[in-house]
Formats: sequence, structure tokens, C-alpha cells
Amino acid sequence: MNNDSSLMSNVSSSLRLGLGLVGLVTFLVGLAIMVAPGRTAVIVTAFIAVYAIVVGVVYAGLGLFVSGKGGWERTGDILAGVVFVVAGVVSFGNLQASAVGLGIVVAVIVGLAWIIEGVVALATIASASSKIWTILYTIISVVAGLTLIIMPLSGAFTLWWLLGLMLVVMGIAQLARAFTIGR
Repeated sequence: MNNDSSLMSNVSSSLRLGLGLVGLVTFLVGLAIMVAPGRTAVIVTAFIAVYAIVVGVVYAGLGLFVSGKGGWERTGDILAGVVFVVAGVVSFGNLQASAVGLGIVVAVIVGLAWIIEGVVALATIASASSKIWTILYTIISVVAGLTLIIMPLSGAFTLWWLLGLMLVVMGIAQLARAFTIGR
């Protein structure tokens, strides 16, 4: 019985420590996004640029060095590799502009998704148990989507800041969980 109790205590302590660290990191990342949204967006863009360069080198390597590939497959890998490397290098050329461009692209994609979601919701109105809520949801979804498409930069900023806020809230909740586990 003593060994079981000791094992549970160790598991509980490890879980508490792990959740606490994850909660703290989540909180700090969220706080950084809220306090310095531009800087954090540039940092994320730099990580994406590094990722693009690494992926590009891997694709080019696959195209150049892996045997048994046909001409088109080899050409496609090399071409994809070059495109990824160029995109990464160009992004590093002006990280702030790349972060803005990335934000705009994400905002437009989210805007389109919200419009499509609203249209799909409207298409289900015949079978909806609450037609009023379906219509209200459709209007909100389409208006929010159009807002993001019409004003993508401010929409991207708002989405980024809300992500930071959600990470702060989730980090606090995770820290609270960590402090209460096994007690």
C-alpha cells in the first residue's frame, strides 16, 4: 500500500509540474502577444520562414539524391524545394512586411471560412429546430467574414490579440489546475 501511495504521489507531483510549466508558458506567450503583438507576429513569421527553408532543402534533397524517382517527380520535388527556400529567404528580407502579409492571408481565409459557414448554416434552415437562431448565426457569420475580407489587416490584428487573450486565460486556468491536482 505504501508503494502505491508513493507512486501516486510521484505521478501527481509530475503531473502538477508538467501542467504548471505548460500553463506558465501558455500564459507568457499570450501575455507577449497582447503586450507586443507586432513583435510576436514577426517572431512567428521568422519561425515560419525557417520552416520554409528547411522544408525547401529537404524537398530539393529528395529531388536530387533519392534514387528510383521519375523525371517529373524529381523535378516537382526540386521545384517545390526552390519555391520554399525562396519564400523563406524573401520572408527574412523583410520580416515585418511578411508578418503583415501572413496576417492578411490568414484573415482573408478565416473570413471566407466564416462566410461559407454562414451560407451552409442558412442552407440547413429547412431542417433547423430554431430558424431564428439559424438566421441570426448566418447573419453574424457572414458579416464577420465580410468584415475580415474588407478590413483584413485590422481583422488580423484583432484575431492575433484575441489569440493572446485566450492564451492568457487558458494559461491561468492551467496553472489553477496544476496547483489543485492531488490536493
